[in-house]
Amino acid sequence: MDLLNKLEGIKERFVEVGKMITDPEIIADMKRYVRLNKEYKDLEEIVKEYDEYKELIGNLETNKEIIKSDEDPELKEMAKEELSGMEEQKEEMEDKLKYMLIPKDPEDDKNAIMELRAGTGGDEACIFVQDMFRLYTMFFKEKGWSFEVINSTEGTVAGLKEISLNVSGEGAYGTLKFESGVHRVQRVPDTESQGRVHTSAITIAVLPEAEEVDVELNMSDVKKDTYRSSGAGGQHVNKTESAVRLTHIPTGMVVECQDGRSQHKNYEKAVQVMRSRLYQDELEKKQEERAAHRKSLVSTGDRSAKVRTYNYPQGRITDHRINKTIYNLSSFMNGDITEMLEALKMAENAEKLKEGETA
Repeated sequence: MDLLNKLEGIKERFVEVGKMITDPEIIADMKRYVRLNKEYKDLEEIVKEYDEYKELIGNLETNKEIIKSDEDPELKEMAKEELSGMEEQKEEMEDKLKYMLIPKDPEDDKNAIMELRAGTGGDEACIFVQDMFRLYTMFFKEKGWSFEVINSTEGTVAGLKEISLNVSGEGAYGTLKFESGVHRVQRVPDTESQGRVHTSAITIAVLPEAEEVDVELNMSDVKKDTYRSSGAGGQHVNKTESAVRLTHIPTGMVVECQDGRSQHKNYEKAVQVMRSRLYQDELEKKQEERAAHRKSLVSTGDRSAKVRTYNYPQGRITDHRINKTIYNLSSFMNGDITEMLEALKMAENAEKLKEGETA
């Protein structure tokens, strides 16, 4: 059986990696040791499920043998009763194992850079950027993740025109990548005297944080400008040119960073964002190539796609990619977004499974 062969191969690799991580030479090579430790942890989950599956198969065979050859009618009846439940359990375990065998996106384990920008809707869009920023920070707290604001611009009246942040945590990009796209909000603004519902939109881009080895950024192609910070920030604002603007000459890409007090730190953050954006561009090209063969359900690369609507009068959130609606807007806006993210992940995995993308 193909599934059993794959699982047996994974178990062999698990045993092999288990021996390797006790080897003093490998322990001395910290990068390799960390990578193998992670592989061991990932494989351990599948192997545990596989061992339980094998035990169930053994019990199934025993029961079938009892039904076929045992002369005790009472024992046969018991075996028949157990058999139907076991067959059902076997199917469930096989489905679970198939999902576990779907290869993970290599970017999923990376930290993430999130960029939230007000779109149509003026001040109301800026307020929604601030609302979404609050939502994500509450979600990060629940996950035990940390974040750092890279750059932010306040709205003319209220809220935030844009905000960029670096999110650090296990599987941050793999969890947050589904948030990329246009988020539409429908609600009555505080300034609306007639009680009319307005529609505004913001765009969210989620990028995998790129390491130096992921993308080559030639600094001779980058123009650096410094300027004085504006907005909140205390005494240092407008006194020193701590804000940094980088322009990538070949692509025209511009990255600004002004939230740190140190010009050097702002420069480092801006380089990180530029590297991640260039890396994301490369990933999008690959996704477009793959899309010629298969249209991805969760188009993480398409930032112009309307992905979700937040309807305040009806208290609902609808994700248009999977046609899922949750009627619990207040909890959702307080960071309770796990149900939606898990549904998106399941839909993506189901699609991969349908296309036969198993390990």
